[in-house]
Amino acid sequence: MIYAAVTLALLVAMAMALGRAWIGPTIYDRILALNSFGTETVLVIAVIGFLFGRPEFLDIAILYALVNFIGTIAALKFFKFGDLGRGLEYEEDDEEGAA
Repeated sequence: MIYAAVTLALLVAMAMALGRAWIGPTIYDRILALNSFGTETVLVIAVIGFLFGRPEFLDIAILYALVNFIGTIAALKFFKFGDLGRGLEYEEDDEEGAA
C-alpha cells in the first residue's frame, strides 16, 4: 500500500516537472525540469520494482540514471557551445584571438 502511495506521489511530481519544462521561461529551467523528471523516473522504476517484487529493476534504474546524467550534460554542453564536439580549448582559443 505504501509503495502505491509513493508511486502516485512521484507521478504527481513528474507531472509538475513536465509542467515546469513546458512553461520555461529559459532553456536552463527546461533542462533542469527534464533532469528532475528523469530522476523521478529512476525513483518510479525502483519503487515499481519493489512493488512487484522484481529487484532487477534496480539495475534498470541505475542504468537510466546514468543515461539521464549524460544526457543532461550533453544538452547543457550543446546549448553553451552549439556543438557537442567543441570543448574548453576552443573557448580559450577564441579569447586569445579576440585580444
